[in-house]
Amino acid sequence: MHFSLVDRILELELGRRIVAVKNLSLAEEYLADHFPQFPVMPGVLMLEAMVQAGAWLVRATEDFQHSMVILRQANNIKYGRFVEPGQSLQIEAEILGQTEEETRLKAQGTVDGQFAVGGRLVLVRYNLADSQPHRKYADDWVRKELRKKFYLLYPPAQFQDSVGLQSGP
Repeated sequence: MHFSLVDRILELELGRRIVAVKNLSLAEEYLADHFPQFPVMPGVLMLEAMVQAGAWLVRATEDFQHSMVILRQANNIKYGRFVEPGQSLQIEAEILGQTEEETRLKAQGTVDGQFAVGGRLVLVRYNLADSQPHRKYADDWVRKELRKKFYLLYPPAQFQDSVGLQSGP
């Protein structure tokens, strides 16, 4: 099962940082099981929200060159407060460094300006065809679908403005 834990990208500086938001609703499927009398966003999903925000930064920075951007390592993860329905988790991720296949990030989530979660992440990026050439078409399809989703999270005009392109006549 896959949960989409980024509802909107608020700011994007290619190659540098991203600010995204997850609005927690009581309708979230996992809240029915995660303390039904005291619904809060599970810590592992708070971590996953930081991973997803970081992955959007990596994808946009490299113009969706890789179909897969996944977590390789999470370090020094600390939690500061609960995220409850009706609250928004604002996530900021900043690139610390990159190699040919990995991106190191510092990420933090806050609720109303108060620390909720933070740590350092290592994301690895690759294409399925790197090890299985017959999966090239799967890579193409995944990249196309991710680009469509990205433009829902961060509309093209907003993206163009952030990278200094003319967004209209």
